[in-house]
Amino acid sequence: MAQWTSAVGAAQLARLLTSQQDRPAGPGTRRPPAYRALADGVRLLVLEGRVPVAARLPAERELALALSVSRTTVAAAYEALRGEGFLESRRGAGSWTAVPAGNPLPARGLEPLPPEALGSVIDLGCASLPAPEPWLTRAVQGALEELPPYAHTHGDYPAGLPALRAMIAERYTARGIPTMPEQIMVTTGAMGAIDAICHLFAGRGERIAVESPSYANILQLMREAGARLVPVAMAEGLSGWDMDRWRQVLREAAPRLAYVVADFHNPTGALADEDQRRRLVDAARSAGTVLVADETMTELWLDDDLGESGLPRPVCGFDPAGSTVVTVGSASKAFWAGMRIGWVRAAPDVIRSLVAARAYADLGTPVLEQLAVNWLFSTGGWQQAVAVRRHQARGNRDALVAAVRRQLPDWEFEVPRGGLTLWVRAGGLSGSRLAEAGERVGVRVPSGPRFGVDGAFEGYVRLPFTVGGAVAEEAATRLAAAARLVEKGATGGTEAPRTFVA
Repeated sequence: MAQWTSAVGAAQLARLLTSQQDRPAGPGTRRPPAYRALADGVRLLVLEGRVPVAARLPAERELALALSVSRTTVAAAYEALRGEGFLESRRGAGSWTAVPAGNPLPARGLEPLPPEALGSVIDLGCASLPAPEPWLTRAVQGALEELPPYAHTHGDYPAGLPALRAMIAERYTARGIPTMPEQIMVTTGAMGAIDAICHLFAGRGERIAVESPSYANILQLMREAGARLVPVAMAEGLSGWDMDRWRQVLREAAPRLAYVVADFHNPTGALADEDQRRRLVDAARSAGTVLVADETMTELWLDDDLGESGLPRPVCGFDPAGSTVVTVGSASKAFWAGMRIGWVRAAPDVIRSLVAARAYADLGTPVLEQLAVNWLFSTGGWQQAVAVRRHQARGNRDALVAAVRRQLPDWEFEVPRGGLTLWVRAGGLSGSRLAEAGERVGVRVPSGPRFGVDGAFEGYVRLPFTVGGAVAEEAATRLAAAARLVEKGATGGTEAPRTFVA
């Protein structure tokens, strides 16, 4: 029986490997032999999770042709990978990727760092902040007081608690988009919302247009749902969305869905203006594409002049009936990642279809957490907690920006006006190699290719506003140490992470 569970084609692997090119070697720098560079490239793809474990690799001759190298080079690289535990082979079954005994399986998305590692590793992988207190505790206490009547029911509310649906609808209405509770479904986080939308609108093989770059976990969710991702390049810096490019892609590719983060885009931090939003909705309507607008970052404006009234009109404001725009919101970014409450706003018939499909998925969202969010919305606790969250994120942003500019002056970025992430061009270095080196010096950072399609953005990393003060300075110091390792071409071995005490 075959030991592999998926396969990577020669052309696909060649594209991924080619995307890993580092800056040109300086004078006197030794380049590794071709077979060693190839083995390191494959190993890095496995450690990054961009080539799955137990994936069958191309035959030596096929990969040699795709890379324009000798078969001997590929054979030597495969042999080196077998010796290091990253490849297994069997006559007649081929060769497939593996990880050495004792190594953790690579993450496919951006999973949080295990709590036991937090003392020695600075986690810049997860763009989430600790819970804002005392509002979390108060919300849970308020939810417990409201729980008894619900405890006497079956507890299954596939569309969400009526009180919370009405409250979310009221919040949209207050923003100038008249909304009925029938247009709202409560979900288990934004990921649960988008998963349900993808299953309803985009079956296996359907095209979904996505920003390039885009949020890594959503891209992976769509891949695993069998979607064919159509990337639409973002403009440089914070200017964001190229509407001519979007109109062309929507017209020519005719994707069933399009996914955008118009408010403090993850990872770039860009904010779409009203004209971009209007033109994007018009283009989606003309193409017959359902536009999914992710609003999870909307309330995280960090510059005071934006405020509530300074933000552009919501994307759904250009399609208030919800026939073209399906909006996704969440408590997880603005409040706390542990509060797994999200919602969908769409036309009532879309909501009914999503609710009906839930019988074969998760049935509903936990009642206690819904009551907690409803308590926050109805008491003013939400506004107070989010104000604290903005203050934390603003301070962290400013500290991280200053530290990176001091420690890594060659790295390029623009400072976003909101959100939780900084999108950084890493001075000509490979983001994947920086991520690997970072693990060895005690800082965890996601590389650019996690946010792209087919190996794009190798020269970038994403830095979240999750640490501030002395911790931000230490994180930048460790990133600088990782950069030096990459510049020296260091591979293998370890540099013990330093324990940092705030």
